[in-house]
Amino acid sequence: MAKPKVIVQLYPMIPTDGEEDRKARAPVGADSDAYYKAVHEWTDIVKAADEMGVWGMSTIEHHLHSEGYEVGPNPGVLNAHWAAHTKNMHVGALGYVLATQDPIRVAEETAIIDHLTHGKYFVGFARGYQKRWTDILGQASDAPASTSDGSAADILNRQIFEERLEMIIDCWTKDSVELNGQFYQAPYPIETGVQGYPGDDIARAAGAEGEVDEDGNIRRICVVPKPFQKPHPPVFIGVHKSPETIEYCAKNGFHPCYFNPTDVVIDLAKMYLEEANKAGHNLQLGERQNIVRQTRIAPNRDEFKRRVMKYDIDIFKNFYSAFASHNVERADPSDEAAFEAMKNTSFMTGGTVDDAIAYWRGIFDQAPFEYITLIWHFAQQPKDLVLEEMQLFMEKVLPELDVPDYASAAE
Repeated sequence: MAKPKVIVQLYPMIPTDGEEDRKARAPVGADSDAYYKAVHEWTDIVKAADEMGVWGMSTIEHHLHSEGYEVGPNPGVLNAHWAAHTKNMHVGALGYVLATQDPIRVAEETAIIDHLTHGKYFVGFARGYQKRWTDILGQASDAPASTSDGSAADILNRQIFEERLEMIIDCWTKDSVELNGQFYQAPYPIETGVQGYPGDDIARAAGAEGEVDEDGNIRRICVVPKPFQKPHPPVFIGVHKSPETIEYCAKNGFHPCYFNPTDVVIDLAKMYLEEANKAGHNLQLGERQNIVRQTRIAPNRDEFKRRVMKYDIDIFKNFYSAFASHNVERADPSDEAAFEAMKNTSFMTGGTVDDAIAYWRGIFDQAPFEYITLIWHFAQQPKDLVLEEMQLFMEKVLPELDVPDYASAAE
């Protein structure tokens, strides 16, 4: 038997003394001094987590959060920085929002990071649910935010997401490609290729086969560098509501990341197993699957409540509960009601060490997930307290959880 692989996902927050202080310091997301302190303390957390035996460290892609909730516009830059400060731990992103990204640039950037980490890298992709910025950064393809409701906008978002992810895989794994999609083409314009390229002779002789035609036009592209890992780094996909996403992950051997309530997660885990094995992947229950939870481990339940109220209620009440894709109802304006709502989501775990052990055993008795992702709102929750709770999980909770010795590999 083995232990689940623990990924620590930090949601970068500019700390304030509660909601009213956040309003008083508006726009606190633009506070450079506060961000400077947080991003360098983050490196301290990464190094400490590496020493604890945490399998992976990850973060998000979110933009334009002037209120300071999720100041995480470029996970790749952070991943590359962390690679210089870790020995054994994997790093990655959960993840790049593809409707707002150029697939060639993502393939290039992630391949470089894969080399910088000596192959200890994983890549996460998400559909993007925050129209505040996805509608702006995705304007080139008129990409709407994901609503996970089967609407026309949601279907369009999925189509763009799947098209671009397929292109990234092709860019990673093929010597040369023609990306002729509905929403993105390369070379561009696709009908003629890039005409009049002065370096066509050497590109034809020393480049990839088929890149340059007999008239000197660029007709295919070779995206370089290729990843260190073969055929490519493990791919993780965020899941909130859509069974279609599970079927898509299973068919392609990708790693689904579940943010759902526990009963739904178990059903989706079984669906993933069935669909993956139909596609010929020969997996076991829980293999390549990642359950995501926000965790708090405190000396007692009163302290647990105090921490949630101080470090999590603001963002839950005013932000997370506003989005239907998060599987929660909009929280009552009072902090006390929001706390009760948060506890009832089953996404929030916590209490004492014994509470945490009982919670996780209850899940793993039903499905032994290969990966656990634990979320903290750093730096709203201070560095030392994040590390204290992380160490308790690694030393007290993780030893109580067993999984088969999965032989997963990237596909």
